[in-house]
Amino acid sequence: MSERVAASSKPVEAQDALARDFVQFALDCGVLRFGEFKTKAGRLSPYFFNAGLFDDGAKMGRLAAFYAQRLLASGLQFDMIFGPAYKGIPLGVALAVELARLGHNVPFAYNRKEAKDHGEGGTLVGAPLQGRVLIVDDVMSAGTAVRESIALIKAAGATPHAVVIALDRQEMATEKQPDGNTLDVPYSAVQYVRQQLGLQVCAIAELSDLLAYLAASAGDAPNSHLAAVQAYRDRYGVR
Repeated sequence: MSERVAASSKPVEAQDALARDFVQFALDCGVLRFGEFKTKAGRLSPYFFNAGLFDDGAKMGRLAAFYAQRLLASGLQFDMIFGPAYKGIPLGVALAVELARLGHNVPFAYNRKEAKDHGEGGTLVGAPLQGRVLIVDDVMSAGTAVRESIALIKAAGATPHAVVIALDRQEMATEKQPDGNTLDVPYSAVQYVRQQLGLQVCAIAELSDLLAYLAASAGDAPNSHLAAVQAYRDRYGVR
């Protein structure tokens, strides 16, 4: 069995500072942008988070440090890391490397979208899934990737234990209706995973952190981004 990560707590102020620094980092990298963007739910969002733009070694290294710091501050315990294809694969690898650098060496695995019919075959790559598994992803919109990961992990005989994400949008999820339309529901994808699927969820930053960052940056001057993001949260947000 691999080393278990037993995280120590940090003061709330340190965690708030981590979220603020992460928002600034995402803005500097162009990962977090403002404008008008259509979400999977068909909503027009005033901001967009594209983790695919963490696209070089330096950015990925710093991103992994944010994930690791948040995990170590959370007190969350786990035995290994799983990165769901596709975005979760580099995130899981980078996080495993950073945790090892910090003295917490844990195995990792990931899946293929299609089963390999030669060589070792199968859909899983890396260490055998066992023990308490941490799923790594960027943003949880509908929880689809998490549900697929849970099925893979359980089928391998391991325990899906927790999820770590970069940003919690803190907005209502949607459910597909029999007529093909979608309906807003009074809980977020993160809340669904916590309450219905029974997994712990840890986020580097939340929408509330972005709002706090915008408010602090604005000072006494009007801030159109702050107004637009606040209006979006007032309409679609969950508490």
